[in-house]
Amino acid sequence: MNALVATNRNFKLAARLLGLDSKLEKSLLIPFREIKVECTIPKDDGTLASYVGFRVQHDNARGPMKGGIRYHPEVDPDEVNALAQLMTWKTAVANIPYGGAKGGIGCDPSGLSISELERLTRVFTQKIHDLIGVHTDVPAPDMGTGPQTMAWILDEYSKFHGYSPAVVTGKPIDLGGSLGRDAATGRGVLFATEALLKEHGKSVSGQRFVIQGFGNVGSWAAQLISEKGGKIVAVSDITGAIKNSNGIDIPALLKHVKETRGVKGFHGGNSIDPKSVLVEDCDVLIPAALGGVINRENANDIKAKFIIEAANHPTDPEADEILSKKGVAILPDIYANSGGVTVSYFEWVQNIQGFMWDEEKVNNELRTYMTNGFKAMKEMCRTHNCDLRMGAFTLGVNRVARATVLRGWEA
Repeated sequence: MNALVATNRNFKLAARLLGLDSKLEKSLLIPFREIKVECTIPKDDGTLASYVGFRVQHDNARGPMKGGIRYHPEVDPDEVNALAQLMTWKTAVANIPYGGAKGGIGCDPSGLSISELERLTRVFTQKIHDLIGVHTDVPAPDMGTGPQTMAWILDEYSKFHGYSPAVVTGKPIDLGGSLGRDAATGRGVLFATEALLKEHGKSVSGQRFVIQGFGNVGSWAAQLISEKGGKIVAVSDITGAIKNSNGIDIPALLKHVKETRGVKGFHGGNSIDPKSVLVEDCDVLIPAALGGVINRENANDIKAKFIIEAANHPTDPEADEILSKKGVAILPDIYANSGGVTVSYFEWVQNIQGFMWDEEKVNNELRTYMTNGFKAMKEMCRTHNCDLRMGAFTLGVNRVARATVLRGWEA
């Protein structure tokens, strides 16, 4: 099941639980604006190349729209729509004053030189500069983009509108990026995990963890969880998977990954089939890679009692049903991985104030937001007698619906 179908399904279930009016329900699903632009640049060899850039702005009832820009060869409009909608609910769950957006350029960034990427980013910014803005739509990095991409967007946008550091987040620290942003999603995963385990009378210390995906989110989550006494027994990434029942030495693994660009060949554990990592024996499973990895084929074999969705949409609805029958608690992505967008909000706030925080303040504020988010989600679970995923969706949808009605926008 693709991301759009699953997101729409979750939205409709939440709308039904909340008893939303059918007109309001329909208007909440329709994107505010979809933008598609042609970006033509000279390549390094002098030839011209054209790429399609786009931005889906889903909803701005609660504030400016917020969401990533990805550079990827297969940019599917349906997926972008789903991710923009998901950002609307995610920012509402996190209780930060934003709506949802998503965008990108259909290109293969690995096949472009740095100067070609810069030209492409600047042309894209020229085409959309009057449709984004500090109080309109604030982009951020996503797959295939990073702090440097944001720096180019900031510079190009500032040529038209004057210096505006708050127009994008995820910037380099030197240009107004926030301390703690790099670790934010992983740290949010830790805080989310702590909140869920506390609910069940447990703590991170002594629990056995499996982490699928060892990019930014997975590696930070692994580092922070192991610092708290959690035992990481298996890890996988695109290069392979490793297992050590006594616990992997995470600092040593991080060093190995930095040197060899992957977990493959790490001597502090046995090599295993990457496909089997999800069904390894553990207490807590953290999928931190791609969507749709937990499905009806493997759901029955999962041994974890808790699943923390650090990736976007890692669990198919069919797997959801199988796992809830088994009594597995699943912490949904729209709450579990919201640490990144929350610290992006802190970055935006710091830029608008022209006053930067130290890292301790960033981390403390993040803990507060994640803890409050968990409490509000659990409150919705009790009110509507539903699981954590529906608790999160009803929380997000209800906040957006209320803002929409209060602004007098309902059809």
